[in-house]
Amino acid sequence: MTDPDPASDAVPDPAAREAAAKQRFIALNIFRLSGVAIVMFGFLVMAQKFGFVEGQKAKIMGAIIASVGMFQTIIVPRILGRAWRTPPE
Repeated sequence: MTDPDPASDAVPDPAAREAAAKQRFIALNIFRLSGVAIVMFGFLVMAQKFGFVEGQKAKIMGAIIASVGMFQTIIVPRILGRAWRTPPE
């Protein structure tokens, strides 16, 4: 068996860590903004502003879509943030 390369356990340089942090920050904000857009779309469906669904079905469908948007706005960024958190040293 071969020993693992000790260089692979090295901490990446600060510039690479900062670039990764920026990308993650942008990804979290894109998830939040798209979640808000989904919530707004769900409210428009509930208000029956579209012709593809009407009546009680529109309210139920809009509530489901808005719930998915709320999940994406609130829960998904927390899950990703926890997964991407730097482990304590």
